[in-house]
Amino acid sequence: MRVLTGLQPSGDLHIGNYFGAIKQMIEAQNSNEMFIFIANYHAMTSLQDGEKLKENSLKTAAAFLSLGIDPQKSVFWLQSDIKEVIELYWILSQFTPMGLLERAHSYKDKIAKGLSASHGLFSYPVLMAADILLFDARVVPVGKDQIQHVEIARDIALKVNNEWGEIFVLPQARIDEQVAVVVGTDGAKMSKSYQNTIDIFASQKLLKKQIASIVTDSTALNVPKDYKNCNVFKIIKLFLDEIEQKNLQARYQKGGEGYGHFKMYLNELVNDYFKEAREKYDEFLENPSHLKEILDFGAQKASKIAKEKMQKIYEKIGL
Repeated sequence: MRVLTGLQPSGDLHIGNYFGAIKQMIEAQNSNEMFIFIANYHAMTSLQDGEKLKENSLKTAAAFLSLGIDPQKSVFWLQSDIKEVIELYWILSQFTPMGLLERAHSYKDKIAKGLSASHGLFSYPVLMAADILLFDARVVPVGKDQIQHVEIARDIALKVNNEWGEIFVLPQARIDEQVAVVVGTDGAKMSKSYQNTIDIFASQKLLKKQIASIVTDSTALNVPKDYKNCNVFKIIKLFLDEIEQKNLQARYQKGGEGYGHFKMYLNELVNDYFKEAREKYDEFLENPSHLKEILDFGAQKASKIAKEKMQKIYEKIGL
């Protein structure tokens, strides 16, 4: 089964990226045909600094690889290396009703959070549809906030297929209900845009600061605490199995420990869990030419598929 996913190089990867998407990618590599890309075109909706975008793209590539993405098992590339995606984006725009985009809640949410209302942000779902449909992806792992975008891609594919015949595979969104939305330090969805992240490859000083900033209530140290509504617990449980979670719940209910103790525990968990990945990450960044070779290798494989798909579309549209 062909599975496609991507992440924007909008900054250092955080644990929301990992538990919400990357962990599932790594696990799926042995049983699926994985297509994974760094969505640098998408990142332009919030980042117009060219040098920063290049830097972030390399850092994201290093992060993916250090966390376990295998370029021999998965097709792994930089989105901008496949120019056909922009061409298909324009073609798909002719089949995209304005009302479909006007109903997209992600656009409204981002505007409400202070992002500029640009055409790129508004038409973001069409570019995402091009990413998906160009490679005939059957499954697209997403967080809950991205389900609508996959549904939009499906709607567009249906319109094209009704006009031209069976050109596109109809994609299906897939989410892990347990970790689809990882809370940030303020209790909202963890996102770079909201400045509420816990970064995987942050320095020890910054990591400690980010964890210390997790919003909690004012329950006294010796009083039992409500783990169900605790932002610290919601993040910690991502690293624990069922028995370990129950043990932690008992500590909350017993009292005698403050939120500071649980934050220290989280800091230890993050460091232990990502220790090996952090070491590999530093090695990749010290050798950027090797990173480029890996991305080029993936782009060559992706390009072959993209060109074959576009040839079929050219025949239908008259180009």
